[in-house]
Amino acid sequence: MNDSGRIILLTTSHRVAPGLLSWPAWQAMRAADRVLCSDPAHPQLPYLREAGIDVEHASATARELVDHCVAGGRDVVVLTSAEGDPALTDGLARLAGSGRENMPALELLPGAYDLPGARLLDLVQVMDRIRVACPWSGIRTHEDLAKYGLEETYELLEAIETGDRESLREELGDVLLQVVFHARIAQDDPDEPFSVDDVAGTIVDKLIHRHPHVFGEESARTPEDVKAHWLRAKADEKRRDSVTEGVPLGQPALALAAKLASRVRTEGIDVTLPAGDGVGYDLLALAARAEADGVDPETALRAAARVYRDAIRSAEGAG
Repeated sequence: MNDSGRIILLTTSHRVAPGLLSWPAWQAMRAADRVLCSDPAHPQLPYLREAGIDVEHASATARELVDHCVAGGRDVVVLTSAEGDPALTDGLARLAGSGRENMPALELLPGAYDLPGARLLDLVQVMDRIRVACPWSGIRTHEDLAKYGLEETYELLEAIETGDRESLREELGDVLLQVVFHARIAQDDPDEPFSVDDVAGTIVDKLIHRHPHVFGEESARTPEDVKAHWLRAKADEKRRDSVTEGVPLGQPALALAAKLASRVRTEGIDVTLPAGDGVGYDLLALAARAEADGVDPETALRAAARVYRDAIRSAEGAG
């Protein structure tokens, strides 16, 4: 037991619902001689008071807190603000580091921990504020952003192919921004609004349904078993009249040809590749053959094109 008392800096997370505090946090506040908070709008205050915790609205200096605790061996809990009260923590660090002070015990106590994915909540909040306050973002439509979604996807693909981890992290964020931005625009639709929670809920339901070997009673021992589950669930969801439904015609041509060939092969449809004059039919046949061999023709051609680009640069340098 420290006869000079104790100063506990209690931190919380705005990403966790107010009132959901750790048991050590509740114990510390109930046992403390005083609980202080400098922010009268702190989201935890209503729940602490409802639980019978007497929280003083006070902004004490490091000097005042140290003297108060040392004088009577008191324990004080400081519920920190969102910024973390740097003036107070810096002051306590200076007093403790001087070597001339009789200091109370200093403790940093996390009252709530962020769960994985918590920063996504920050992204949603930031996007919401931008949508309201930014003159450019506030008037964007889905159609306005369409080209950016395509550009960001290609930049992500390039980061994957080059193996640049820093670029990969950044480009994933840019793609994620497109999703959140579109969802925020959809929220303002006067006729059929939906939010980012609806978007997330839809994909969560889809993933659970398509993974009965994870969330249900089915079993899958190989990747092929998993793919079979996925295709059965997808067919049940879509109930399409043609295997060509859902294949976007606007995608790059090699990818389009490979996707159609994959649908035909997977469904076991007996269809002959169309023959004709011109390089288009030749490329179609090559794309179908690559898909049958397990090669993505779009990726393969892009890799070859990169080699061609490097050869061009070498020739330019040699000249």
